[in-house]
Amino acid sequence: MTNTADTIEVPLYRAAHGRTGDKGDRSNISVIAWHAQLYPMLVEQLTPERVAAQFHHRSPSQVQRFLLPKLGAMNFVLDAVLDGGVNDALNLDAHGKALSFLLLDMPVRVPREFEPLLAGP
Repeated sequence: MTNTADTIEVPLYRAAHGRTGDKGDRSNISVIAWHAQLYPMLVEQLTPERVAAQFHHRSPSQVQRFLLPKLGAMNFVLDAVLDGGVNDALNLDAHGKALSFLLLDMPVRVPREFEPLLAGP
């Protein structure tokens, strides 16, 4: 996907949906492709390094990615992003439920041929 004329840039939520969970100071964010054809492109672009950069303001100590190809999904585990966890955090979203929305807002490049597979406008 090197020729940008053959791709479009869209927010990740157009290519996938997500779920967020937490345990202590650790958040996990699942990203599930809307269509199986989009999954390889998501694996290529959603690297642990890129996800860590998206959450730079939360200063994750580590970001791990677990691929679930049969489900067309991946799970990211972000350590030290919840200000100590539910019992210690003073922020409004101590569970980190909104973190999936931050990830789903990340831009991805999609081949134009896959544009009909995207959700939303």
